[in-house]
Amino acid sequence: MRIIILGAGQVGASVAEALSSEANDITIVDQSREALGDLADRLDVRTLVGNGALPSVLKSAGIDDADMLVAVTQSDATNLVACKIARSVFNVTTRIARLRSADYLDDKSLLDDEHFGVTHAICPEQEITDYIARLIDFPEALQVLEFADGRVTLVCVRAYEGGLLVGKPIKAMREHLPSAIDARIAAIFREHQSVDPEGNTTIEAGDEVFVLAAREHIRAVMGELRRMLKPVRRVMIAGGGNIGARVALALEGAHEVKVIERNPGRAEHVATKLQRSLVLQGEATDENVLAQENIDEMDMFLALTNDDEDNIMAASLAKRLGCKRVLALINRRAYADMVQGGPIDIGLSPAQISIGSLLTYCRRGDVARVHSLRRGAAEALELVVHGDRHSSKVVGRRIDELPVIKGAHIAAIVRDTGELAVVQKEGFLIDEKRARVIIPHHDTVIEENDHVVVFCVRKREVPQVEKLFQVGFQFL
Repeated sequence: MRIIILGAGQVGASVAEALSSEANDITIVDQSREALGDLADRLDVRTLVGNGALPSVLKSAGIDDADMLVAVTQSDATNLVACKIARSVFNVTTRIARLRSADYLDDKSLLDDEHFGVTHAICPEQEITDYIARLIDFPEALQVLEFADGRVTLVCVRAYEGGLLVGKPIKAMREHLPSAIDARIAAIFREHQSVDPEGNTTIEAGDEVFVLAAREHIRAVMGELRRMLKPVRRVMIAGGGNIGARVALALEGAHEVKVIERNPGRAEHVATKLQRSLVLQGEATDENVLAQENIDEMDMFLALTNDDEDNIMAASLAKRLGCKRVLALINRRAYADMVQGGPIDIGLSPAQISIGSLLTYCRRGDVARVHSLRRGAAEALELVVHGDRHSSKVVGRRIDELPVIKGAHIAAIVRDTGELAVVQKEGFLIDEKRARVIIPHHDTVIEENDHVVVFCVRKREVPQVEKLFQVGFQFL
């Protein structure tokens, strides 16, 4: 595809890196010559210095022939204007905008073709907030990801010495689980190398294990791999910026939350937005401040400032002073790889969290969800199956009849049962289609409209998976 990316910041750079490796024609526009120079040195992309909200700049970037515009600058106004121009003047099919203000996200009509012409809106700050909230719910996990509207959960945990499955083959998991619970170990990474998750594969202490199951069964499955921690009740957050304030607001209803913010004005502002959280003005890297606020009694410490070094230092200090589990938000992926697993339990790269939403719109075929894993090296996709046995290579076929793509595994299938169930979401009772989560075996047959979750241990397998699930021309 021909793709124009507006913004060479962390999000724009991650998008460019992910898409340029897939033989796409990428042009990046930014007003910073220095930021563009760094990307041009690392990636096979075109760069253009300019304001992406100007029609002349977009035209110079090649928008006349573009298939997609990805507007991810720091400015909501720039992103919206660019999408409007791309829709009204150049008729670009797919227009993605990064939006930070809830005003735009809450009123979807503002984004339709009659107004700003945004086909897909993303809010990285909110995605990071949701991601951290899931980690709070599963404090043992390194990653917690959802598919099929939350019906399927994929969790990454580090296997520990003494775990029920450690030192045993994967097939032994069936012996420990109740008959009503089924699960799949989708991938194993050992010392940064993938290990094929076959039935006879032995799990070793220290392995990063990706396990997938229906939402209601995932906790029981996790107990097979590592020691379960007590639920998180007390949380301390370093940083009251956009992300820190969002996380505090999301957690304060069910947790005791303390926020430490360096800037007095910002601390006062955040305090007015939060109802139950305690906001303190101070330095989270100050040992005395953490000790005075009883860091040793905290279940979780979240370092969410805009400074990587401060986050690493604050999280490491909190761990040394007795906090049970610590997380640091780290923009530089090399730093995140380096610190995770040492004094810092989880190092989060914000750009890698938000990249999944963007990749969902860039994949071929009907892709409902994409999650980027292991700093972008692996990927998990939720694909919707269409067609029939004549027009599709997967419909009506057993798993063992499908072509083998080494490194790619079908981990779960979600199938609509045709029934309705009343469920509660965000305080409201709504009718929702009842779906069945199937952990497939060799003789499982794929049906039309199934949602199939595929785990690719290497990103280079993704195009083969996309091609396998595409329908033929006779169906279209």
